[in-house]
Amino acid sequence: MELRNLKTFQVVAEHLNLTKAAEQLGYSQPTITLQIQALERELGHSLLNRVGKRTFLTPAGKVVLAHTEKLFSVMQLMEEELNHLNNPYGNLVVAAPEFYCTQYMPQMLKSYLEMHPQVNLQVISCSSQETLRRVSNHEADVGIIAGTCELPEVHARVVDLEEFALVATPDMVGERSFSEVLEQYPFLSYQEGCNLDSFISQCLSEINYAPPSVIKCTSEETIKRAVLNETGVAFLSTALVVAELRSGALVELHRFSQRAETSVICLDRRKEEAAIQTFTELVSDVWQSVRETQ
Repeated sequence: MELRNLKTFQVVAEHLNLTKAAEQLGYSQPTITLQIQALERELGHSLLNRVGKRTFLTPAGKVVLAHTEKLFSVMQLMEEELNHLNNPYGNLVVAAPEFYCTQYMPQMLKSYLEMHPQVNLQVISCSSQETLRRVSNHEADVGIIAGTCELPEVHARVVDLEEFALVATPDMVGERSFSEVLEQYPFLSYQEGCNLDSFISQCLSEINYAPPSVIKCTSEETIKRAVLNETGVAFLSTALVVAELRSGALVELHRFSQRAETSVICLDRRKEEAAIQTFTELVSDVWQSVRETQ
């Protein structure tokens, strides 16, 4: 059954006039007649009756028209949904740690919405580990994490390699040696399950440091505030404390040679969805330039 013949029948049934249908479709009237006759032969039913100069739908014609309208409605919906795969729309939930939400997201979200105003964005601030869980469980569409991603169902695109350092205030250091500072103060670090556990252990082994006392914090901002209050020495991304290091509010005790991956993530089977793909590409394209403005 040819869709062309069904479409011709639908237009004829709308006008009940072969001349008007021919004008709308751009066919000659004989072509319209041939298409209707071909459809009638295929279906085994007459679809139209003529009484004098007027055209009427037969009972079979009414049945076919009802199903034809449903068919073309479904096809239109299918075409719209396929077009949406190429044109981002709808809701997009982005999860990321607090530092990324406050320092990187504002500029990226502004740029993304300027390009794709039909997308409704929601940003959730949570740890990297929680971001991984939310993306894996369909609670977030896209995430940004610190550390590696080992979930096979999650696609990760590395956008940065973050440097980390041990930092303290100048008063905490004073005339003390490096080892004396480490012995004197607690170690401020991320809570377990932050997705940086292995990385932190590798960094500490680099300087043979086994902290005698550890204070684990839920966010980078909490760690920074704690070290500024001289609660302990802090393990932090240098990007987070660049202003404090420049101003002298904090000093580096040691910058680690290893770097932690920063990645934008999504479910592997969803990475080609238009909203996810365009957001991922934007993050990858502008991450470094946003970082340089911090």
